[in-house]
Amino acid sequence: MRRTEAAQSFRWARIRLVLGRDDSGFPTFWTIQIAGWVCFYLWGTISLLPLIHQPGALLANNLYFIFLFFASSLLRPVCRSLADRPYSWIALEVRAFLWSLLGGVIAGYVIDRLASLHLPFSWADLIPTVVRSTFVLFVWCSLYFSIKLWQQSMRERESLLRADAEARDARLSALRYQLNPHFLFNSLNAVSTLVLEDNPPAATRMLAQIGEFLRTILDSKAGPETPLSDEITFSEQYLAIEKTRLGSRLRVDMAISPETLDALVPSMLLQPLIENAVRHGVAASVEGGTIRIESRLEGTHLKIGVTNSGPGNARPAQPNESAQGIGISNTAERLKTLYGADHKFTMRWPESGGCEVTVELPFRKSAQTQREAVCGR
Repeated sequence: MRRTEAAQSFRWARIRLVLGRDDSGFPTFWTIQIAGWVCFYLWGTISLLPLIHQPGALLANNLYFIFLFFASSLLRPVCRSLADRPYSWIALEVRAFLWSLLGGVIAGYVIDRLASLHLPFSWADLIPTVVRSTFVLFVWCSLYFSIKLWQQSMRERESLLRADAEARDARLSALRYQLNPHFLFNSLNAVSTLVLEDNPPAATRMLAQIGEFLRTILDSKAGPETPLSDEITFSEQYLAIEKTRLGSRLRVDMAISPETLDALVPSMLLQPLIENAVRHGVAASVEGGTIRIESRLEGTHLKIGVTNSGPGNARPAQPNESAQGIGISNTAERLKTLYGADHKFTMRWPESGGCEVTVELPFRKSAQTQREAVCGR
């Protein structure tokens, strides 16, 4: 496994090298430097075409761009050192201009001397070359600072986004794993009740179902979202446990729209909602009750409902965590963390009894499902 990861890392490093990009995905200095100067040279050469017939014009043009290219390359460590210091933009530009002036004087003198070796030295001919060279190098330094600041801001933004994503995933994982001991505690209490009621076969069967249920939890990927079809399978395992405990008192009615099975929903979304419905709407009633689970699409959103018909589930006077249970408050917190304001989570207590829980989420499919749909066309 490590060899495979190392080979993949080496392969990506080679690709970045070929494409001229650093570890952060930004183009390297030399990629931008060479590409920029090549474009600048082509633009200058095209502008020179009307004067190309004059003696020495092309030579002077080539010398001008070659020496400015090397001068700008020599200015790079200076600009990098200036950019790393806490200067204001004006102070940075003043220092860049002074260094550009020094580079422009040296480059201008060398260019002028090489382009006119047979002519006597003239300040009148040198000054325009120095001014142009200084201006070009100063613009180059300003572009260097701008690109550096942009790259730095992009890296900081990516770091913040990565930190936010890691914090969100850590919170979601903590909330998700909070449900497991909560469910296990309630299930073991149910097994204990079956033993006290002198029903060992049912207790044994329930322990086997709890084991299978926990194995599914441990084997499943601990991602923040999962397809609704997996959640339905997971919920059916949980309902099998509850049916062992409640028998015919628990009736289940499912109305799952086929087009919603591939929709992404939070992991362990249904189990705490069903557990709350069973606990308050079925187990508390001697006659038992019906749990209805439904899903459908409404525009761009997925709507999921969990309803119980039990008469004993009156609305609490002050709905809080203790009244609603850990599962409900946990679910509400995970939905808020995952979707922000783009979701609805409501609880309604009809006058006829029971409780209706409705969840509305943005309808999205997993990347794998989308790829399979494209390949199947």
